[in-house]
Amino acid sequence: MSMTDPMWFAVQTWPRYEKKAARELKNRGVEVFLPLQRSVHQWSDRRHVVQLPLFPNYVFVRIPGLLDSRVVVLRTTGVIGFVGVRGVGTPVPESEIGAIRRILEKGIDYENCPFLRVGQRVRIRGGSLDGIEGVLVAKNGGQNLLVSINIIQRSLSVRLAGYSLEAA
Repeated sequence: MSMTDPMWFAVQTWPRYEKKAARELKNRGVEVFLPLQRSVHQWSDRRHVVQLPLFPNYVFVRIPGLLDSRVVVLRTTGVIGFVGVRGVGTPVPESEIGAIRRILEKGIDYENCPFLRVGQRVRIRGGSLDGIEGVLVAKNGGQNLLVSINIIQRSLSVRLAGYSLEAA
């Protein structure tokens, strides 16, 4: 890849500022991915469904690796900086962003879980998640697949009941 090819980067934001930063970045012409999850908030008199960031304090931007592209992002209100070595940012593989997008688009049940580096990498074969790779873990007597964004050390856990697996 050259420095002019767009790549995904994780950007850290101020706490509870992800949506505002994403909106401002979009207004500046930057491609943004802010994965959201539905959450039901209960008050004494009512319930309300809200969309919360899946990875609090982070948004993902797809920009060329050039300095002027980074400056546009860094000058956005609410952006702290790029995640990676010396604040320059480390590209997030397209496959990791794609896997998170597909899980959310397909409405697959998942749960947030801590980032783990143990276990074997596997790939799902067949079904709506065909080709997604992750780390196989045992949980409550069943099998789950961890799909991770390595640079921010965050993961989703997907139950694998009914899916065929192969070594990646």
